Amino acid sequence: MQTLQIFQSLWGMEQRIPGQPELSYDIKFEQVANADYHGICLDPAVHEIKENLALAPLFEKFKLECMVNVFPYEVNELRPLLDMSLELNAVQVNIIGGVMPIKATGIKEVIESWKEISSEYPFPVLFETHRNSTLNDLYSTLEVLDLVPDLRLCADLSHFVIDREFHLPIEDQDRRFISKILSHSDSFQGRIASNEQIQIAIDFPQHKEWVSQFKIWWREGIFGWRKRSHNDAKLNFLIELGPPPYAITDLNQRELSNRWQEGLEIRSWVEKIWREF
Repeated sequence: MQTLQIFQSLWGMEQRIPGQPELSYDIKFEQVANADYHGICLDPAVHEIKENLALAPLFEKFKLECMVNVFPYEVNELRPLLDMSLELNAVQVNIIGGVMPIKATGIKEVIESWKEISSEYPFPVLFETHRNSTLNDLYSTLEVLDLVPDLRLCADLSHFVIDREFHLPIEDQDRRFISKILSHSDSFQGRIASNEQIQIAIDFPQHKEWVSQFKIWWREGIFGWRKRSHNDAKLNFLIELGPPPYAITDLNQRELSNRWQEGLEIRSWVEKIWREF
């Protein structure tokens, strides 16, 4: 039977409230476990490997699985990050590459190198759609998919929405473009953007149409994944609502909404979509 596994971003647990210390990792892991998330996602670059490996006992203590978003800024930095992920028994790794050739042919070379390295590891390694990274732009990503048709993605559509400044209703051409991205995606991320803001409060009435649009995309992506995946496949969905400055704040640097509760609400939407199939 196919399984939906929903992860919470550890980065998304940061509060960044001026004058207040962050909660300990132990408290954050306990909060995620008590909320019945399947696991936690880490976001290391190479210089953060030691710090992230130190979290291994907490994954074991709270019986949480590990997902990793890795940030290699040189081609040869991927291997140590995958070695770290292996030590943490990661179930999935998403590459947010800091190597950013301008031309699609150059991107293809980087991706092929990373795919070859990734093939040596037992977990799926996906390429995340993300601004200021290897797959920075929707159009270049579409070109790369033509050059590397077996490329598998982790779809964070918020980056493409703001990058291309989509307008509602979504135009037919843009709808086809996103459908192509979703058809290559084996994992999805839960953040809602508008065409001017990377992360919007999901309960504000002025954002209702964007919330509806992301639900449509998640439904399309999840249904497509279920149709093409084998019967015992596991779909990993990441709740990744970032702290300020991703989260919009008032003049006192206090957030305008409750990200933790928003994450739980997005999770409920995704679980409902899953049951509809």
